[in-house]
Amino acid sequence: MIAALDPNGLRPLSLGRLGEAWVVASETCAFDLIGATYVRDLEPGEIITIDNNGLRSEFYTSRTEHAICSMEYIYFSRPDSNIEGINIHAARKNLGRQLAIEAPVEADVVTGVPDSSISAAIGYAEATGIPYELGLIKNRYVGRTFIQPSQELREQGVKMKLSPVRAIIEGKRVVMIDDSIVRGTTSRRIVNMLKEAGATEVHVRISSPPIAHPCFYGIDTSSASELIASKYSVEEIRQQIGADSLVFLSTEGLKKAIGRNPAMKNCGQCMACFTGEYPTDILSDTVLPHEKELLV
Repeated sequence: MIAALDPNGLRPLSLGRLGEAWVVASETCAFDLIGATYVRDLEPGEIITIDNNGLRSEFYTSRTEHAICSMEYIYFSRPDSNIEGINIHAARKNLGRQLAIEAPVEADVVTGVPDSSISAAIGYAEATGIPYELGLIKNRYVGRTFIQPSQELREQGVKMKLSPVRAIIEGKRVVMIDDSIVRGTTSRRIVNMLKEAGATEVHVRISSPPIAHPCFYGIDTSSASELIASKYSVEEIRQQIGADSLVFLSTEGLKKAIGRNPAMKNCGQCMACFTGEYPTDILSDTVLPHEKELLV
């Protein structure tokens, strides 16, 4: 078996031990599931070979610059995984705490959009003293909606995926914590659900900065025209989703909350979808002509 990490380390990849065998996984929670022991993370540009002679490691390039995807901490990875020594659940709670510092609001309950926003919602509630409540229930048989291939399927998925808990939110001022707003579809429908269930106010707090730039590293947001934050201001987005207020976490707050030590080796993280600063060169034919100005 051969496994390798790209020169920027955009995705996590870890090495583990199961008895006399070596195992490799993109998330450390996989080791826990099979009873393996985590050994270490692969480094950018590293390639390992596992065969009858054991494990061999070498680097296929010396031109490396670590830039792990920030969305791994915010959304993609499971909360029981660790990425380079940082637990995902703990990082997300810190995102919520930082969001509480940057965007407090008077409210009665805090609720998170299941599942990836629950940790951030708990952190926000702890920092503000506003009670955390299970205001939204997830249908476990529906997958993640933002990666559905069409707008129609995404909207259908949101409707099937979540249900508000009327007894918890009726007559309440609700802080709704979500990890991101990509196209605005999910947020608009959830805000509407909460208000239809009796919430008197819905204040949306997002535990990441606005996603205003496309991703070319394997995520289904390769066109800037799909991203609501590339076309509208925060106030305009608030109006479109129907929230009483809307605040995104700052880029500096994001880095502070995740806590990757800039003094340590391989500490960098990719924030291109927020800032437009890509860790690799972007070919001119990767985007449509009318989208090029969004990458400047």
